[in-house]
Amino acid sequence: MKIYTKTGDKGTTSLIGGTRLSKAHVRIDAYGTIDELNSYIGMLRDQPVNEGRKDLLKEIQDRLFTIGSHLASESDQKKKILPDLHDEDIVLLEKEMDLIDAKVPPLRAFILPGGHASVSFGHIARTVCRRAERAVIHLQQGEEVEPIVVRYLNRLSDYLFMLCRAMTHELGIEEITWQPRVSREK
Repeated sequence: MKIYTKTGDKGTTSLIGGTRLSKAHVRIDAYGTIDELNSYIGMLRDQPVNEGRKDLLKEIQDRLFTIGSHLASESDQKKKILPDLHDEDIVLLEKEMDLIDAKVPPLRAFILPGGHASVSFGHIARTVCRRAERAVIHLQQGEEVEPIVVRYLNRLSDYLFMLCRAMTHELGIEEITWQPRVSREK
């Protein structure tokens, strides 16, 4: 089977189930952003600082594929055998955040992304996750989307923020705090 089918040359693509949609459709944007996020999680998994988190990050990638399969499926296809998301998937992220929170200094200011390439990759993943969440919420306004998908993405973006804090701490670099410029003259 060839990777190219030429069926998308006119700007449409198929859902699982066969319905063709414009590649500009909000559904395609939502699962495309999930795919982009998954790529950034892969980049994070490949960072040496995350050697001990490779399994967790792969688990997150698996859950993102699950979300993508649901978003790429017609409603009647979702009743067939598709992987599923569980509350335990969200609890896992919360437990991991609690572990990180116990190791890093208390947060006392807004943090600017950066300081190390691995941390910057993490912040890119976090912001793509937020965009994916917004895209899914937009889709949810007109079509049925399991509420757990939004909850998972929301918690994942929180986890990615905490992962950036953990990487910063483990790499021994200083968090870059936002120093707002306040003009005294008006």
